Amino acid sequence: MAARAVIALVSVAEIVATELADHLDRRGHDVRQARQPWEAESLLAGGGIDVVVVGDSLSQAEGRDLLRRHGGQGGGSGTGPDFILICRPADLLDKVLALELGAADVVESPLNVRELAARVGGLLSRRGRGTQELIVLENATVDLRSAIVMHRSGTEEQLSPGQVALLRLFLASPRKVLTRDDIIAAAPAENADAFDRSIDSRIVRLRRKLDTETITTIRGAGYRFDPPQQFAD
Repeated sequence: MAARAVIALVSVAEIVATELADHLDRRGHDVRQARQPWEAESLLAGGGIDVVVVGDSLSQAEGRDLLRRHGGQGGGSGTGPDFILICRPADLLDKVLALELGAADVVESPLNVRELAARVGGLLSRRGRGTQELIVLENATVDLRSAIVMHRSGTEEQLSPGQVALLRLFLASPRKVLTRDDIIAAAPAENADAFDRSIDSRIVRLRRKLDTETITTIRGAGYRFDPPQQFAD
């Protein structure tokens, strides 16, 4: 199994850092935090960091100084971390300077933590360190590897191992009618008592959690996954 990607949060406001760390941890990343500049120096000097998020509680000059010494060599080379700097909306000059120094991204505060987590994920993918396997449905996006359903409303839910196995089965057989026997064989229930008609309940619970109409009941035959447009060949 590949090592977890390492994300450093440097001088990020506590309320943001707590929520962001939770998002990143549930997506399989290793999150480390440094609240003071000297802590950041020690953390970054040790190497092994993939992405650094620098909060706006650190002065822009201090953030750029960290970027000069430890960034600028990230991206595909793998020899240094990618930097995301958080800046205040009025700091256009600081934003430009950070980008010129090699920051991978600059975001303005106040910010959406879920969006910031997505930006981190994008940088990890560019580095070949992405851990997401995203499925986009009508009203939610599913990260299969971390078993998280991200609803358009901003709420998130966890899929059980059995629900992940069931969803993977449907994804592997688009537009094909799967019988109850097919499902029991390929995606067995999580307890030995769940057979035959209980498949109906599993499908209902999965549909509800995904908020989707793509899984159709074919009366007397089984179930069929009709992919959204983005799955079309």
